Amino acid sequence: MDWDAFFAVHRDLPREGPGLAEDVAWAGQLIGISPQGFVCDAGCGPGGDLAALRQLVPHGRIDGFETVSHFVEAAREKFSGDPSVRIFEASMEQLSGPYDLIWSAGAVYFLGVSRALEAWRGALADKGAVAFSHPCLFTDAPSEAALAFWEAEPGSIETETATRAQIAAVGWQVLATRPLSDAAWTAYHDPLLARCDTLAAAGTSDSVATAVAAARKEASDWRAVAGETGYVLYVVRPG
Repeated sequence: MDWDAFFAVHRDLPREGPGLAEDVAWAGQLIGISPQGFVCDAGCGPGGDLAALRQLVPHGRIDGFETVSHFVEAAREKFSGDPSVRIFEASMEQLSGPYDLIWSAGAVYFLGVSRALEAWRGALADKGAVAFSHPCLFTDAPSEAALAFWEAEPGSIETETATRAQIAAVGWQVLATRPLSDAAWTAYHDPLLARCDTLAAAGTSDSVATAVAAARKEASDWRAVAGETGYVLYVVRPG
């Protein structure tokens, strides 16, 4: 992949994956996080969930971890006047905490479920929890199109049952799950498609034009397979 072209498209976007503030609020209510809580956004991207996380802990603190430099800059800019929000250009695998909530929107698959949970176990406060959205097949007999949708992503995409088994195998319990809504996907795809339109209208290099076409195809392909695959939000805690 031409990463320069990819990031030319994926720049100045509010978020880098599906999600809504309601998803954050649901997870926070589920675990009963204190307004003084300490939260980590693991793989925070440009900070799409930071405002919702801040609402969870208005008197607490948030650490964001991200490795892409311009995402780090974007996230820092959003909360430049708030010393209780710190964004680190660092791996989300190396966390210390102790955090009351580790939130990770669509980033766990870079490590794998088992590896991420094992890495984060020691970074949780007593009764702390992890909430992460993860690719999921909604059927045991997915179409070729549904499987192809995830071909460029690392790791294998499985059903919720299989992911629950991975979680249990490393000694964690699932508190609750829910699929991300169509609106959560729209919140990601609509700004991405608008960015594509802006780049196309301005004229681009061949490599950026290819990245624009790929982004548009992703949005179109998702609409075709939305009933078969998407993201599930898991809220989990060490057993």
